[in-house]
Amino acid sequence: MNTKLLTLLLVLFSSQLMAQQPSVEWLTFEKASSKMSAKPKKMIIDVYTDWCGWCKKMDQTTFTDPVIASYMSKNFYSVKFNAESKDTLVFKGKTFVNPTPNEKRSAHQFAKAILQGKMSYPSYVLMDENFSIITVIPGYMTADKFEPLLHYFVTESYKTTDWKEYNASFKGSFGTTEKE
Repeated sequence: MNTKLLTLLLVLFSSQLMAQQPSVEWLTFEKASSKMSAKPKKMIIDVYTDWCGWCKKMDQTTFTDPVIASYMSKNFYSVKFNAESKDTLVFKGKTFVNPTPNEKRSAHQFAKAILQGKMSYPSYVLMDENFSIITVIPGYMTADKFEPLLHYFVTESYKTTDWKEYNASFKGSFGTTEKE
């Protein structure tokens, strides 16, 4: 077979595969809130900053993993929130702003509120269907470490089972069969 034709076929095939890969459907907080009223499900908020290297690594690795992307898109409203956003956000009747938007590394009031003052990036805020914070999880995680966390909250195991016990018995998609 002609080398140019083979190269063209490989390029077309690989781009077709990439197009079919699931990706997280990232929403604004407002859009997720709107969807929540029509179809309630848990929300995960990725609180990040533009300068955070671990945030970028999470985007490039964990959030692009097909298992993670598919599971998040199916089971959560996934929100990206820049902790240094200059936008105004209204939540539960309260208006949140960045009080000093022109200062370097100025944190938005909403980020401070949902991170409960612990400004660490990246952090993931898990909320239930009533917008109540279940927990905040700080730090970069690989897909195999992030997967059991997602399942722990979607299955509501956090209500009855200790995290260490759940994690020790979790059999997920990374080399084993999923337990639900």
